Amino acid sequence: MRHQFDVVIVGTGIAGLTCAIYLKKAGLNVVSMTKESHISDSNTFHAQGGIVASKDDDSANLLREDILNAGCSYNRIDAVEYFVKYGPPLVFDFLVNDVGIEFSKSSKGDIDYTEEAAHSVKRIVHFEDHTGDKIEESLIDYAKKIGVKFLVDYTAIDLITNNHHSRNTQELYKEREVMGIYALNNKKDYPETFFAQNVVLATGGIGNLYYHSTNPVSATGDGISMAYRAGADIINAEFVQFHPTSLFHRDIKRFLISESLRGEGARLKDHKDHEFMYEYSEMGDLAPRDVVARSIYDRMSKTGKEYMFLDIANYYEGSIPLEKRFSKIYSTCKDGGIDITKEPIPIVPAAHYFCGGIKADIKGRSSLKNLYAIGEAACTGLHGANRLASTSLLEGLLWGKSTAEDIIQKKYRINTKRFSSIPDWEIPSDIEEFDPLLIDQDIKAIQLTMWNYAGIIRTEKGLRRAEADLDYYSHRIMRFYKSAKLHKDIIELRNSVVCSSLIVAAALRNTKSVGCHYRSKSN
Repeated sequence: MRHQFDVVIVGTGIAGLTCAIYLKKAGLNVVSMTKESHISDSNTFHAQGGIVASKDDDSANLLREDILNAGCSYNRIDAVEYFVKYGPPLVFDFLVNDVGIEFSKSSKGDIDYTEEAAHSVKRIVHFEDHTGDKIEESLIDYAKKIGVKFLVDYTAIDLITNNHHSRNTQELYKEREVMGIYALNNKKDYPETFFAQNVVLATGGIGNLYYHSTNPVSATGDGISMAYRAGADIINAEFVQFHPTSLFHRDIKRFLISESLRGEGARLKDHKDHEFMYEYSEMGDLAPRDVVARSIYDRMSKTGKEYMFLDIANYYEGSIPLEKRFSKIYSTCKDGGIDITKEPIPIVPAAHYFCGGIKADIKGRSSLKNLYAIGEAACTGLHGANRLASTSLLEGLLWGKSTAEDIIQKKYRINTKRFSSIPDWEIPSDIEEFDPLLIDQDIKAIQLTMWNYAGIIRTEKGLRRAEADLDYYSHRIMRFYKSAKLHKDIIELRNSVVCSSLIVAAALRNTKSVGCHYRSKSN
């Protein structure tokens, strides 16, 4: 089946939804697709802490300094300038005034701004600790009202480029440009062709490449892998941010314990009830994420423990009751037998956010013609070597808007006659059925390799081991992929090994420790 749109957006988090809304409002024929069965299944949905917003006692200069300090001044300056000027006001102009989101209020009825690590002032708005799902569901409702077309259960396979896919040999001599995507209809197990004047990748991050992660299992670096295979520039891939505090529990996996708890006074403790963060940083529990994650990891290593503790029960002084201020964390922990109002929370660092990705400019434009990248799949350079807390939702919001504006104003259009030279996806004549257990085994092998050798603390020896192991996995996976019956799991497996290899290669190239890329000289 062949389709044709002005814009195809892959991904339905805050970046993809915002972009779709602005494009639809401008009258463009746009489709937004997700590989999941529900539109809301995204990293955005799981975000807890909040989103940076305008505040009277804050300033662009102050926010700029916090972003640069957290990012170790590795940041792209024009991206930071753009963000601090246009980002914070957009929360109220768009999310509050247009979409109609009401963020949490204090007992006095004012916006309840909170603070997270490495912020100079309280500038983060939130909806209890359900900020992500509140924004996600509100944007979906708004998008549906204005007629945005959604496709669920469609897994993007590959970008269509003129040089690689066209049967017209003259396309070989033209500038490479993206002309759409191939996507698998998960329900029918059949690939379909989507032609587009522009493709926007808003596919999220890579957390599922690691054994411990706060991300959903869908975070397999799909857009990054697709863009890389098509020839787009991927940058800063060594910068994988680990969240210091995910819940350590036998039955509850991938659950984030928001940094907002430390912003509200929570303290990190070891198994002897000792507060240890001031031994690692003068900022104590509010040190940047990379510092806190390494500190916890080091404490675990030295004490031989699998986890540490986060104590909010003895330090919270907020005006909103703890069980309401952090209702999602409270209820989830309660289900696991932990009462956060009375006892500390077992925590462990986990892969959380990818600061690298598809190289994109202020307008979301990649190095390939007609291809845009936004949200966590993109690397705008805003975060540098380490992301400042609660800037990711706002980045997705702002770049979703700026990308839509660039597409709307764009004058170049592909002559649709050129689409006729692009074939549909070719299905192998001898299709091999796959064993789901083997797919699961390969994913786990990749996750353990990345956690052990390309995780919070890296060594030359460990990275070389990861490089060799991934090379072995890659050869086997790619050989199998070419003959196997297409399936979402197989596509994700290929994307996982590609992105893992990109991260390890970048970590090997960068021999200096900076931000969330930490190279230890010891073996």
